[in-house]
Amino acid sequence: MAEVHQTAVVDPEAQLAEDCSVGPYCVVGPNVRLESGVQLVAHVVVEGHTTIGENTIVYPFACIGLRPQDMKYKGEESELVIGDNNTIREHVTMNPGTAGGGLVTRVGNRCLFMVGSHVAHDCHVGDEVVMANNATLGGHVELGDYSMLGGLAAVHQFCRVGRYAMVGGMSGVENDVIPFGSVTGNRARLAGLNVVGLKRRRFSRDDIHSLRAAYRLLFAEEGTLAERLEDVAELFSDNPGVMEIVRFIRADSQRAICTPASGDVV
Repeated sequence: MAEVHQTAVVDPEAQLAEDCSVGPYCVVGPNVRLESGVQLVAHVVVEGHTTIGENTIVYPFACIGLRPQDMKYKGEESELVIGDNNTIREHVTMNPGTAGGGLVTRVGNRCLFMVGSHVAHDCHVGDEVVMANNATLGGHVELGDYSMLGGLAAVHQFCRVGRYAMVGGMSGVENDVIPFGSVTGNRARLAGLNVVGLKRRRFSRDDIHSLRAAYRLLFAEEGTLAERLEDVAELFSDNPGVMEIVRFIRADSQRAICTPASGDVV
């Protein structure tokens, strides 16, 4: 039997794995599923059609799976699906999907959500993502694997943040961030590659050199972005990292991409 504190309120219809634990004063709704090894530390609320994956730990005052903060939401049945081995710290909020976004919000595996961070309706968060204190996602945001948001950063609805990208603290992101990119600023501008993150993830010097060369060509002042993109695709066709950036830019999106400030290609 799951370990449930006597002060917790757990609906009899909720599905709890035998080895999960529900701490003092937690509230767990009828359509919640807690997988093996999940820990709700204390004062956690989990509602809605929410699944929390194996070995995920949720800290006090987090509110998971409550009604989306979307004026268009009309009570349709939707889901929040959280993967395995995540750490969800105090006061984090995560909302389920809406009809306008496929009825599901998804969070990957091995992510860290620091105090007060927010994952809005219909977001898709990859694996090993870090959201620092009070970082915020608007609705329908996509965060790629290994991406990181600094404290108090905010990502506008429908934006994409590519794999291994870094968003600086207190940045406002209103356009897509390319994979491996680093953005910062009140209205975030591309500030180069996330070289520190790439080194930490053991990218080789040659890989980083190729990404830098492609970046400089892509955001040079000569020609149009479309022309430079074709040049990069031709010159680096055998480089998986560079071609990931090319595919990201070519993909359909409701947003433009973040670009460097004029004359600020590094």
